Amino acid sequence: MIQVCLNGSRNRAECSRLPVTAEELAAAAREAVAAGAEDIHLHPKDRDGQDTLEAAAVAAAVNAVRRAVPGVPVGVTTGAWATPDPRARAAQVRSWTVLPDHASVNWHEDGAAEVAAALLDRGIGVEAGIYSGTSAARRFLDWSGSRRVLRVLAEVTETSPRDALRAAAGLLDDLGPALAPILLHGEDAAAWPVLRLAAARRLDARIGLEDVLHLPDGTPAPDNAALVRAAHDICRCRPQNAP
Repeated sequence: MIQVCLNGSRNRAECSRLPVTAEELAAAAREAVAAGAEDIHLHPKDRDGQDTLEAAAVAAAVNAVRRAVPGVPVGVTTGAWATPDPRARAAQVRSWTVLPDHASVNWHEDGAAEVAAALLDRGIGVEAGIYSGTSAARRFLDWSGSRRVLRVLAEVTETSPRDALRAAAGLLDDLGPALAPILLHGEDAAAWPVLRLAAARRLDARIGLEDVLHLPDGTPAPDNAALVRAAHDICRCRPQNAP
């Protein structure tokens, strides 16, 4: 499965092509799904283009994308940078009037279990974000609800390709036998090497302007759809006897 991550916490100063408004997210989702994306992750934005977990922004983004790609799962972030206080973050989840199919919870952040419990109570799937170089894997595996998550996001934060591949292998070892499907991804210069590793290991993967702004050949990506097409080319070409 290839998930498209449409925008992330980036802003237009970093990427002029970044979809920010609900309408832009809907258009980007439609193009990405036509290119082969099977799942969508997005960050709702406020009027200033900053990430927000406010109910109205979540509803606008999720509704617009669902109209554009009916039947495709849509997920959002619950990153602490949007709302630092974990109790306030959980309260925002409980205030949502339109429920996404899933939401990511970063396990290195304070209050991850509280936010995840709020999502599960509302019937929203949890993507457990496990960052490399943190204690997140152990914290997640020690959580009593670890077997209830939709998937584990193994998130490689090292951006040097060599360091990232080493970190990815270590992160997968830390997670051990999968409690849920694992989606492995990297970022920036490491995004494509880590995606190739995910393909070789037959893991779910993701790509999009949140993670990387260039295509495998180093040229700027014009949009999310181009990134998804490149990811599909890599996944189709993986060796049949890959480990």
